[in-house]
Amino acid sequence: MITALLKRDLARFFPFTGSGAALPVIFFLAVAMLYPFAVGPDAPLLARTGGGVVWIAALLAAILPLDSLVARDIELGVFDQLKLRGVTEEVSMAVRLAAHWLSFGPPLILATFPAAALLNLDGETLHILLLGLLAGTPGLAAIGLMIASLTASLRAGAALSGLLLIPLALPILIFGAGALARMDQASLGFVAAISLLLVAIAPFAAGAAIRAAREG
Repeated sequence: MITALLKRDLARFFPFTGSGAALPVIFFLAVAMLYPFAVGPDAPLLARTGGGVVWIAALLAAILPLDSLVARDIELGVFDQLKLRGVTEEVSMAVRLAAHWLSFGPPLILATFPAAALLNLDGETLHILLLGLLAGTPGLAAIGLMIASLTASLRAGAALSGLLLIPLALPILIFGAGALARMDQASLGFVAAISLLLVAIAPFAAGAAIRAAREG
């Protein structure tokens, strides 16, 4: 049952197969392409600031899929059907988190390579940036899932989701960009720790929010 649920979620979310799932990657690359036009052809400036721009683009791209994570399934009664089959909200949210990250994190990390070329990032900066995104995107996915679950039953939930995600994701952004500023990997440990904590609590927080939305 868990495998079937994961396949279903991946079919919905994975880029170029799920509706609108490629938008975060397109947005991410669009920011990387437009930023050099905004600051001009100053290669040292692009190299110095490009890594931070990539982190901001990743954070903003994480907002785009929030309105499709859980709201429609609540309307269709999907979680009620899963509950009848013995699948708790926490389990379904854990599977949803895995599917969301697989459709969002790895494509974004792969898109970092052309973005780095556009922003004139050197090899060491790219290496730290890739490690940071690998550690940080699960945390962004976890925050997104929790916020989407909490706001799914609200009329202005989509707009509120973006406003909530940005401040909650700031610690990941600060430590991720900090690793680039100091060119060391020590801050990446904090990014990984924050992500691990968020991934651990996200299924329970999202599951509780789904139950409240179903019963409300």
